[in-house]
Amino acid sequence: MSTSQENQGRFARRTVIAVGATGLAAAALAACGGGSEGQGGTDASEPAGKGDGADGGAPLAATADIPEGGGVVFADEGVVVTQPKAGEFKAFSSKCTHQGCAVRGVADGVITCPCHDSTFDAATGGATGGPATLPLPEKRIRVEGGSITLA
Repeated sequence: MSTSQENQGRFARRTVIAVGATGLAAAALAACGGGSEGQGGTDASEPAGKGDGADGGAPLAATADIPEGGGVVFADEGVVVTQPKAGEFKAFSSKCTHQGCAVRGVADGVITCPCHDSTFDAATGGATGGPATLPLPEKRIRVEGGSITLA
């Protein structure tokens, strides 16, 4: 076999291997990729099992569970619900805007991140101290009949 024929054979094998590997990679990505509407997947921005509230999704909490001047962090849902004043409920992302740690406590109108002691206003989500300078993004909720549901 000549050198030219050996090189052609080698290139042909490389092409087959490269094409085969590309096909396998594409199949793996398709199997692991997030679904979109109509494909049975869940939206990454919405926790699995939680409805949008319009379809009667499970309540997040009872209004009685949220202390006035404080709040509750729902880690699985990525949300913190506060009650700045009696009967007024607010919800924000529980992900600190500094480095993404989960906020932990809510007391005396202040949401606190334990990682670097950033603080946020429980009524507005605005950063009030620490290294965080951006507010916690607001989340939509619906308060009906003593229940709080993500909207």
